Amino acid sequence: MTGPTVADDVLSVLREAGATTVFGLPGVHNLAFFGPGPGSPVVVRHEQAATAAADGWARRTGRLGAAVVTTGPGATNALTGLGEAAAAGSPVVLVASEIPQRLRRPGRLRGVLHESRDQAAVFAPLVKAVRTPRTAADTARAVREAVVVALTEPRGPVYVDVPADLLGAPAEVAPCTVEDGAPARPDDDALAAVTAVLAGGTVVVWAGRGAVDAAGPVSALARRLGAPLVTAFGARGLDGALDAPPHEPEVAALVGSADVLLAVGGGLDGMDTRNWTMPRPPVLVTVDPAPPADPPEWTPDHALTGDVAVIAGELAAGLPGRGPWWDTGVAGRVRARLRDDPATADAWTLVEAVESVTATGAAVVCDMAVAGYWTGGYARVSGPRGLAYPVGWGTLGFGLPAALGVAATGTPTLAVVGDGGLAMAVGELATLVQEQLPVTVLVVDDGGYGMLRYDQDRAGAPHAGVDLHTPDLVALAHAYGLDAVDVPIAGLGAAVRDAVGSGRPHLVRLGAALLPPRTTSPRWDDE
Repeated sequence: MTGPTVADDVLSVLREAGATTVFGLPGVHNLAFFGPGPGSPVVVRHEQAATAAADGWARRTGRLGAAVVTTGPGATNALTGLGEAAAAGSPVVLVASEIPQRLRRPGRLRGVLHESRDQAAVFAPLVKAVRTPRTAADTARAVREAVVVALTEPRGPVYVDVPADLLGAPAEVAPCTVEDGAPARPDDDALAAVTAVLAGGTVVVWAGRGAVDAAGPVSALARRLGAPLVTAFGARGLDGALDAPPHEPEVAALVGSADVLLAVGGGLDGMDTRNWTMPRPPVLVTVDPAPPADPPEWTPDHALTGDVAVIAGELAAGLPGRGPWWDTGVAGRVRARLRDDPATADAWTLVEAVESVTATGAAVVCDMAVAGYWTGGYARVSGPRGLAYPVGWGTLGFGLPAALGVAATGTPTLAVVGDGGLAMAVGELATLVQEQLPVTVLVVDDGGYGMLRYDQDRAGAPHAGVDLHTPDLVALAHAYGLDAVDVPIAGLGAAVRDAVGSGRPHLVRLGAALLPPRTTSPRWDDE
């Protein structure tokens, strides 16, 4: 056979949509995706890592992320990574194989290798759409539709499964029947009403992940309004944004003191708003690229949908310029307090070590770990899309595999993980070495699940299930072929800078038990 196969066509469509690196793991049913050429998927060591890496790629680039996995357990292994992508609104397409069509019997489960009654149904509750093509022409159409659906606002992952005996068959051509919905412009009356509201009082601009690709216009609108720019976790890195999260009392008080909360691009979710208990202004205006998929917890007084950059620009053009109405030193005082408090001084040393490499352009990926919470909430990042942080779904084990996807874009990457999260994806150290990806893995080792240990301490409960045996992580990294070092807190900044600056895979271990920050739910009500 000389022409392209179905598998060739699938990979070509994914690459043309922005997934120029595809991640995957081969199995007996999906070997058609893998070949000796440079376009073959990057091979990871677990299917969850494939979807996490695709998510990392999508968060970093703003383009499509993609993964390919095999049937049955290969597909279900990928489910958690796809669920995290859904929570983050990441445009990821997962293509899994299914058992061969020639072996399937409708309504019967016969014990064919990797067979399940309805593989696609497992994914349906988590993704934007499911496609189950059963011919070559249907596959050509389905993968093109999946790309459009994933990239259309509100963005999210799409699942496609293709019978194994189709993947090596000749590709066929079929048109995509799904149209990319261009964002509509709000009508003039709606824009005028919002402009009047913004002109009539003090405003806080709150940016969510839907503002990231309109970063310049959103920052300019905040400056025009003389407003503080507060970012949800998904929008950290916007120019001019406060360098302290809204969970800190001083910032929460500032947000609550305004007349209007202008939420651009979402971000008013539970983890960012302390489950909607934070102080908020009496008037809420929202600007979103598309209507939310689910009704918001806070009903806006005014809602605009459309191209966020265009709307922000039009609002700014209709408003007079104003100076800041707020105390512009508030974030600096929060940071100084945390630096000078003995209870948080070590954690702040970690934040400053991270900032010493983000200042040079490195990207950061955090795991669900105390060190990740400090980094994701407080460290200055290199710009929009400079941080990947699994808040929302809260996926432990996200940090290292997502860093594969970020680093595959050519960006030096720092993965901030705990010893517990690293253990869930430790095989990806081999992927780092095989692909020579520029990832430094910073492991803050507290001998277990430090956040859960803190929860038990606050509840006055004995430690149970949280104190874990951890191997010699430096020796383990050396066994995988990484450069690795064990450092004290005083040497952390230099070690991280040296590791990231080398451009090679590294592991840096810090033994420390850090106090969780106020961005974690047990501390939301701490004064």
